[in-house]
Amino acid sequence: MKVLAVTGGIGSGKSEVCRILADKGLTLQYNADSRAKALYVESPGLLCRIEASLGCRFRDEEGNFIPSRLAAVIFTDDGALEKVEALLFPEMIRDFHKVMEAAAEDQIVVFESATFLEKKQFDGFADIVLLVDAPFAMRLERACRRDGASKEAIMARMKSQRLMNELSEGHKDPRIDYTLLNISSRQELEQKVQDILSQIRNH
Repeated sequence: MKVLAVTGGIGSGKSEVCRILADKGLTLQYNADSRAKALYVESPGLLCRIEASLGCRFRDEEGNFIPSRLAAVIFTDDGALEKVEALLFPEMIRDFHKVMEAAAEDQIVVFESATFLEKKQFDGFADIVLLVDAPFAMRLERACRRDGASKEAIMARMKSQRLMNELSEGHKDPRIDYTLLNISSRQELEQKVQDILSQIRNH
């Protein structure tokens, strides 16, 4: 069994690549962003530990988790983000291991994460790393169209992904096994995914 990490900056198209991978048989997938949101609710005591660590409450009067309250804190305070990730990531890794237990010995499991290369907790976590990339301006336009947000709001999020921006500018990272430049049609994107998948399976 192999773990294929698919990563990329906002608007790069990594989720679309994961959908194509699923169409081509890699159906066992783990989306780190969506699972993180679920773990705040599902993982016993996690939200309580986060609230205690930050000294803030992220639930309403009935005890329901309000993601926007947490986001407002961690997107403006790097120290708060580090505290949350120190509590969240061990839970996420345990959660992912449950998915791995369902995998066959010869199966490739996809782990999708926008911040995979930026977080030390994921060092050595994957057997194969695929970076999905596109020029900054193209990623900005795609993200604005997808989220219905202003350029200013998307650019603020993009600027926080410093490593992704450096890679788009040509910087190299030895942890990356394959780079997929997503700048063309859906048909060409599918062919690029197929070519990379063939290389992975041949190895």
